[in-house]
Amino acid sequence: MATVTATPTPWARAAPTPGRKPNTAPTPHHKRPAAAPLPDRKPPALAAAGRQLLAGQLRHTTVLQSFAFDDPRGHIYALQVLPSGLQLPGEDAPLSHAERSRNGDLCLNRLTLDGFPAGHMYLKGFGHGGSIGLQPSTVGITLWTEWDANPRSGYGRGVCRFRFTPGRVMSRDSGDLRTYRPVPGSTSNYPALDVVHHRLLLRYKTRGVARFALYDLTQFGARRFRPLADFPQPGADLRLPFQGMALYGNHAYQLLGSAYGPDNPASSGGDARLYRIDLRTGRVVWEQLERTAPDLDPREPEGLAILHRRGDEPRLCLGFTEGPAGARRFRLYYKALS
Repeated sequence: MATVTATPTPWARAAPTPGRKPNTAPTPHHKRPAAAPLPDRKPPALAAAGRQLLAGQLRHTTVLQSFAFDDPRGHIYALQVLPSGLQLPGEDAPLSHAERSRNGDLCLNRLTLDGFPAGHMYLKGFGHGGSIGLQPSTVGITLWTEWDANPRSGYGRGVCRFRFTPGRVMSRDSGDLRTYRPVPGSTSNYPALDVVHHRLLLRYKTRGVARFALYDLTQFGARRFRPLADFPQPGADLRLPFQGMALYGNHAYQLLGSAYGPDNPASSGGDARLYRIDLRTGRVVWEQLERTAPDLDPREPEGLAILHRRGDEPRLCLGFTEGPAGARRFRLYYKALS
């Protein structure tokens, strides 16, 4: 196992020059400077603002948490925490949104690629829905999510995989779940998949510290949890909400940030930050304040995924939510990876 340490870089900068000691003192996110790119470094295509892919609404009025694409079959899968007032089969009474969050109760939406509903199912006791992975096969797709919500936080202590069954209510102890605890004692277990290169990226927390671990997908599925790399999550010192991650090739991508509000006014452009991380070293190779969709209200970043259409280059897709509480909508945007 390669255990490496990630060193966050300033906004839109390459890694520090060898031999120069970086300043590692934490800086509040609202005071961190937005430095220009280094003169001898051309910004990657990733630096451009995203273009809108679609706009839509999920089955319930709570926000989008994460999403993944099944492009060959024309579907998007998206997770959201259940709203207040919903009573599922087998429940004695409706629950509040706060209770659903603590329980880790989710709605898994299936949408067409132009945003129309195409089925849903409910996941009880799974987690917060911060990331979702999709694994295709000749007989359909398998979905990967966090699993086994910690009752003290609502975040998953493991991950699982299962087949999509429209209308089903699935509990954490359902017999046809394949479940995994790669880091015993951890929480906030989020999976992302790269089926092209056959890898799984796990974000997890132990003793309050967030980390990334990279695995071979086949080995992970066989419960041989030997990470290819394991390192601290970059940018954690900013204390911004973690809003999504994606995996492709030798790089991971993460999205941090919060909705517009008194501490994050729209006039500032927002605090959303996008990272590209080299998984061979754990170092940030690109970091930027993300300026996609600045006019959304209240513009909260929610979700990150790779869209790889046949015959096309892979693209990074970012999710944002908008609209008042109780009437949330989402928009997805895309940009080139390179």
